[in-house]
Amino acid sequence: MPTTDGLTVFDDVPVPPRVGRLDTLLTRLGVTSRLAQDGLLAALVALMTAGLLVVLFQYVLEAEDLTIGPAQSVLLMVATCAQALPLVLRRTRPVLCLGLVVAVQVFVIAVSPPDLSVGGIPQVIAAYTVGTLLPARQALAVTGAAVPVGVVTAAVTALVSGNGLLMPAVNHLAAGIATYVVSALVGGAVATRRRYVDLLHLRADELMRTQRATTQAAIFAERSRMARELHDVAAHHLSGLVVQAAAVARQIDSDPEAAKAGTAWIRGQGKETLDSLRLIVGVLRERPSIDDDGHDAPPPGLDALDGLVRTARTLGDTVELVREGRARALAPIADAAFYRVAQESLSNARQHASGAPVRMAVRFAEREVSLEVVNTRAAGGIPTDSTRQSSTRQGMGLIGMGERAHLVGATLTTGATPSGGWRVLLTLPLHHEPTNTGGQE
Repeated sequence: MPTTDGLTVFDDVPVPPRVGRLDTLLTRLGVTSRLAQDGLLAALVALMTAGLLVVLFQYVLEAEDLTIGPAQSVLLMVATCAQALPLVLRRTRPVLCLGLVVAVQVFVIAVSPPDLSVGGIPQVIAAYTVGTLLPARQALAVTGAAVPVGVVTAAVTALVSGNGLLMPAVNHLAAGIATYVVSALVGGAVATRRRYVDLLHLRADELMRTQRATTQAAIFAERSRMARELHDVAAHHLSGLVVQAAAVARQIDSDPEAAKAGTAWIRGQGKETLDSLRLIVGVLRERPSIDDDGHDAPPPGLDALDGLVRTARTLGDTVELVREGRARALAPIADAAFYRVAQESLSNARQHASGAPVRMAVRFAEREVSLEVVNTRAAGGIPTDSTRQSSTRQGMGLIGMGERAHLVGATLTTGATPSGGWRVLLTLPLHHEPTNTGGQE
């Protein structure tokens, strides 16, 4: 729970205390410490008390037909002004401050006329401060203990002077309850409201920090998604361009016409790569509307695997595509994940096992759909260094495939085959797939 004084800490983040207008004004005047501020308050209270006593002695006593001697007036003036001095300790030692104020009040009651009750401002401030700084029960106990002190002092004074005990005791009992207990209750209520306001400020700050963290997480997730898209596009298209460029370099002298056809294909693939990159960069630059998911065109899915295989075959890869089971429509994000995994698998096979046959199988079972991409050993029948490294070290391609699988709730399995090739298996459960009867599971 935050306190009314000092620095409040919430979730290891410091929140400055509430600063009022009076504190701001005192800071501008150079009065910054608690002791200096409370000392200034004590001086002001002493001046106000002196002024009130002057009015009391000059006008009120005459109107009430009461008399008081010069020595008694001086003693009351000195005692009531001195009663304000303990207020210097009101926030550092609140209980001691109240005790000193009550002690001076005992002397004030003793030297006052029997029919006159003098006191007020220092008592109210001391009791109010106790109520703001101490727990409610402790504050009521401390201020409640101060009430009988005045009652007993008034009774003893009346007994010594030969006056009646009832009226002085009742008057000081009512004055003590109103001065000490009620002031402490008001201070406790004010402190509770301050803590509530501080808690609201803390919650607002926490909401702002949470919102910033959520925004940063969303930005990071979007960057990761775009990085996967850029990697998939670049790895697939650029690896094909490298392979075709190498073939064109060998055909320039021996078969110029084939070399021209190869350069035309490279030009077309380069244009397709640029279009794909422009699409992704355009998504980064544009701000999606409320009804737009931020994509200019739907991403390719399982239906686009035929085109992907044709492109791979054009590059000289030996790729076989097999479809099993009744095809069913997948969610767009899952459909795109299957396509990207297939695309990345072909790119990895081309880079790490150049010339090795690749078999791609799409299987629709009753409860799941799976994509399996398997390539045999590289040309020459000896596993390449990159193939062996891939079994122990994941690159960006495998990391991206794993993130896509996790995003759609699928299972990705990768690893070397017993024959020295490589296998990628992506499996997506279809537990919420509609049944043939049109009902829902």
